Amino acid sequence: MPYATHPDDERAAMLDAVGVGDPDELFDIPDSVRFDGDYGIDAHSERAARSAVEGILDESADMTEFLGGGHYDHYVPSVVDHLSLRSEFLTSYTQYQPEVTQGFLQALFEFQSLVVELTGLGVANCSMYDRATALGEAALLADRVRAADGDRVLVPDSLPDRIRSVLDNYTDGPDIGVDTYPTHAGTVDVDALVDCIDGDVSMVYAATPNARGLLEPDLSAVGDIADDHDALFCVGSDAVALSLLEPPESYGADVVVGDASVLGLPTTYGMGLGLFACREDFLRQVPGRLVGAAEDAAGNRAYTLTLQTREQHIRRERATSNICTNQAWLALRAAMHAAWLGPDGLVDLAETCVTGIADACERIDALDGFAAPVYDGHHFREALVDCPDPAAVVDACRDAGVALRTVTDDGETYLAVCVTDTNHEQVDELVDALASHGGGV
Repeated sequence: MPYATHPDDERAAMLDAVGVGDPDELFDIPDSVRFDGDYGIDAHSERAARSAVEGILDESADMTEFLGGGHYDHYVPSVVDHLSLRSEFLTSYTQYQPEVTQGFLQALFEFQSLVVELTGLGVANCSMYDRATALGEAALLADRVRAADGDRVLVPDSLPDRIRSVLDNYTDGPDIGVDTYPTHAGTVDVDALVDCIDGDVSMVYAATPNARGLLEPDLSAVGDIADDHDALFCVGSDAVALSLLEPPESYGADVVVGDASVLGLPTTYGMGLGLFACREDFLRQVPGRLVGAAEDAAGNRAYTLTLQTREQHIRRERATSNICTNQAWLALRAAMHAAWLGPDGLVDLAETCVTGIADACERIDALDGFAAPVYDGHHFREALVDCPDPAAVVDACRDAGVALRTVTDDGETYLAVCVTDTNHEQVDELVDALASHGGGV
């Protein structure tokens, strides 16, 4: 048994060697966060514990969700669970030993290939934690590779707080400033961006679809503005949307970050899967793991982790990133889902994200007191809806078993509605809830 605990005599010998009498002395935990008490949890049998947990879960309301906001639910084929739960895949272990992990490495190589094809860029890593950490890494990459001095990153004023918070944490240490540029009518205000940018900007970030569900109409102009000031242009998107949109490389993107958990994962409201791609010029500055294709001693195609001298297990504090693992198993699931759908199936899924929200907005707009969407333009998955007292509408709909959220934009509060392939059949329920409760608040 490789995980057997050490016997008392071995533990005593190790503690004596480092000069302490108790393992607790090895940990400097401040009193303010140290727990020194009883958890107050009685011992249960497995059957009793399951029954207790099921009872707690049964108290959760059975809601039909139209929430969105960065958490998007798509149907995951059962084959993804059946294959990814095989014992040779179900591990958090990094695939350092290619001689025993060829299958997993090949799947990660396919994930990278998928991201490269969707983005049009030359290189992609085999996953990040989520969109927010991928954006943070993009800011650090821009700071490293920019030829001229530059210590500011520009992001839209609609960037969600949870992403901005992570970006601020990433940029605090190297003293990179994060400033916002204005949006207008839900999309980038190109003229205002021109006024915001100057020679000390290292990167400009824009997302499509953006935080309001809109597809940005003029990203080429944003890329040109960034290029004119020798700043990198970073585009945020997701793996489903990219299957329908023009590859970001075609309109000047240097780096693409985003969300790949829209494939292979149900809505988790926490755990994610980030994607990261960039121009091949930045190959040795890419954060995280890279899987490469090579040949073994017999001349057969083989896969291995490559360019590891970028990483912290070798370069320590001089590494390009302090990411010490990746979301390999989730990337495996995303690759399986994409392969199962195929190119046509992926595009079909993306098209439902366009038609579904368009149809829902048309029906909501026909209701008395509602206007949808708030902003003109092409929407993907989600859109804002104007109505009297949106917070009260959310509460009333919750009582009817429909989950919505509010968004404040430019000082006004709106409903946000998200429609995907997993809830589009419940749009009738949504419209009925709005008609019954929204007009009466």
